[in-house]
Amino acid sequence: MGGDGPVLSGGADGGRTAGGEARSRSRSSSVGAVGAVGAVGACRGGRGGRRHGRDRGAATVWAVMAVAVLGIVFGVLLAMSHAMVVRHKAAGAADLAALAAAEHWMAGQAGACARARVVAGAQEGRLVRCVLNGEVVDVTAAVGEGMFAAEMRSRAGPATVTLPEARSTVILPGAR
Repeated sequence: MGGDGPVLSGGADGGRTAGGEARSRSRSSSVGAVGAVGAVGACRGGRGGRRHGRDRGAATVWAVMAVAVLGIVFGVLLAMSHAMVVRHKAAGAADLAALAAAEHWMAGQAGACARARVVAGAQEGRLVRCVLNGEVVDVTAAVGEGMFAAEMRSRAGPATVTLPEARSTVILPGAR
């Protein structure tokens, strides 16, 4: 390819030198003003001529830190919601066990508490304490293990109760 003369463009000679030799066009000779700026920027080592200096990669660090913080917050919220669910399960198991034991109060402490144990077990709980005082039953049920364990206490009996030790009638709040 040779030839040191100027390239004639757009003429009938099809891009030949003044001496008539064929010459190939380089890609940069056909690039407009916008491409030339990009080419200059590429020579400087950055995209579009911008240098990032000390900030290069800072957005990645901030993004990783934000994801880590969000993950920790999500984990704490998940643990708190699980603890609340366990507490509600324990309350439900205690309430149902107390009602079941109160229904069977005539079977005595052993019969009433046996029924409460069965009902608490059906609610994925365990009976921790069961006391029968006349017609009123006081039970404590537990659900879960380890860090996510909850114990709840519940009482059940008739709305109007005659306590044997006081020999008086007590009307519980909310009863008519």
